[in-house]
Amino acid sequence: MPKTRPVTVALTVVVAVAGLTACGGGKNRWCEHDATDQRVSNSYCERGAAGYEWESDGGKKKIKKSKKSRH
Repeated sequence: MPKTRPVTVALTVVVAVAGLTACGGGKNRWCEHDATDQRVSNSYCERGAAGYEWESDGGKKKIKKSKKSRH
């Protein structure tokens, strides 16, 4: 049985690190309205309001499309 304890501890650490990495630790994320992709108050996502979801940059910068006016 002495070998199971280190294995259990190692698996627990791996799962904890993976969970923190997936969520980004709460950094660089914001709440957006699904239909419009507009940022809104985080309170919408925190309370689980329908039509809102957490977004993050995923470590990558978003490419913004610029609107050119035609005259």
